[in-house]
Amino acid sequence: MELHEDNAFKIKGYQSAITAIERGGVSLDKLDSAQLQELPGIGKSIAEAIIQIRESGTHPFLEGLLEKTPQGILELLKIKGLGPKKIKTLWKELEITSTHELMEACQSGQVAKIKGFGEKTQESIIQKLEFNASNKGKWLFADIDDEGALLMTTLKKVLGNDVLAPVGSYGKMAEIVDDLTFLIGTDNPKDTLKKIGKIEELHRNDRLCSPFRWQGEWKEMGLQVILLLAEKDKFIRKKLLLTSSPSHLLHPVEGTSTLGEYFYRKNFTSEEEAYTSAGMPYIPADLREGNGELEWAQDHSLDELLTLKDLKGPLHNHSTYSDGKNKLEDLAAYCKSAGYEYLGIADHSRSAFYANGLDEDRIRIQHEEIDRLNESLAPFRIFKGIESDILTDGSLDYSAEVLASFDYIVASIHSGLSMDSKKATERLIRAIQNPHTTILGHPTGRLLLRREGYPIDHRAVIDACAHYQVVIEINANPWRLDLDWHWVRYAMEQGVTLSINPDAHENEGINDMKYGVIVGRKGGLTKDMTLNTKSAEDLNQYFQERKKNKL
Repeated sequence: MELHEDNAFKIKGYQSAITAIERGGVSLDKLDSAQLQELPGIGKSIAEAIIQIRESGTHPFLEGLLEKTPQGILELLKIKGLGPKKIKTLWKELEITSTHELMEACQSGQVAKIKGFGEKTQESIIQKLEFNASNKGKWLFADIDDEGALLMTTLKKVLGNDVLAPVGSYGKMAEIVDDLTFLIGTDNPKDTLKKIGKIEELHRNDRLCSPFRWQGEWKEMGLQVILLLAEKDKFIRKKLLLTSSPSHLLHPVEGTSTLGEYFYRKNFTSEEEAYTSAGMPYIPADLREGNGELEWAQDHSLDELLTLKDLKGPLHNHSTYSDGKNKLEDLAAYCKSAGYEYLGIADHSRSAFYANGLDEDRIRIQHEEIDRLNESLAPFRIFKGIESDILTDGSLDYSAEVLASFDYIVASIHSGLSMDSKKATERLIRAIQNPHTTILGHPTGRLLLRREGYPIDHRAVIDACAHYQVVIEINANPWRLDLDWHWVRYAMEQGVTLSINPDAHENEGINDMKYGVIVGRKGGLTKDMTLNTKSAEDLNQYFQERKKNKL
């Protein structure tokens, strides 16, 4: 509607309704028109639109807008920082209707000449287009996790006695995955390929297939699938080579040879046998990253590594008090039913006005509700936290007095993201130095496949956290997974504790904890170096002692 300069009053009405729905935390699934109109911001016409969308998945008005919008314009709307008004200007003044045309116009300098754009905006658009192009065809592991499991189940049903294993980036549970690759051990490849051909959801690409390779797409979602066939006696060898990073395989073995060369020369009956035969401790597929895991495993047990069941509760979550979809009571009940001992609520602070950040009055109201819930839900506990914005000068949102009213503070950057490494690092370190900061939230602000994080000096930030005894978050939201796992081992070596937090904005978001555990383990994260493996009682004592010693 904004793109086509529709009625401004109607646009504002839709925006108000969306805000009310998101903050209200009420399911619209079964509400009739009269019930919908009882909700704030929803009148008769919007109630009818909700029912229409609920029943058909679309709306005639939306279809009409889409019909007069070039497909390429919809792609432009996905570019971060380009709103409908700017896209409308590009469309009408330069006749740009695709990302390709936009890149050409930027490279020729035409975009910078348009009023309201300039050189800086033009360069920013180029960077975002290049970032999007480099990530085209890639998927978040979390987005294909269920689909991969479904495909594996489907393959097992038709393959009979053939052996099967996920390999490649999917098999290693990488944060970003190019395709679903499976290795199939078979002594009759022709028969195996015939069986695969009977799976209706798999669409074969003849041009990319061969007698020992099937390639195509899964369902209609465009997800690439590669099925590699190997003789059964070579299956373990192939699996080892296809689930290990190059640096893992380059680890020296038997003098001058490498682990990869050793694996390649022999056949094995199990992966454990292969590592034992090479004189190495066994390393699971998801840890074969060449990140010091082989050296670490020489003196440690894999049992020391963090598992999902070790976590006692999530400490970074949002309720309807800010921009979450579920009420505080509902989040607590969900966590309790999932077997957690506690919930840490960390709604947005007041500077995050776009996310309905809490002012001092609403903080007081929330704390009173937490006290009541803690009485009724005991021994389950809700800890009082806040995700305090790190302002541009590195200070925290709120006065010291207000910050002291919380059990803990998650300090995060959400605005002013266009920083060089020096400025970003200084901003973070000043926040780390604040005695109220308990946890540093998503340190680089990255959104995987959406935007790059601001550059930081990781060593300097981690060293500061070690000095000021600040915990670093591994944000388990699949779009973030930040702190990056490559820095986990260094953080632990400096004595920095980490915390796996889902940054949940709805009940189901709590389940993202498992993705944080996956990346934490890749970095070698242990149970004893993870904050939220503490029991509710021990964590409460930790928070209280820290406040007593720091404030």
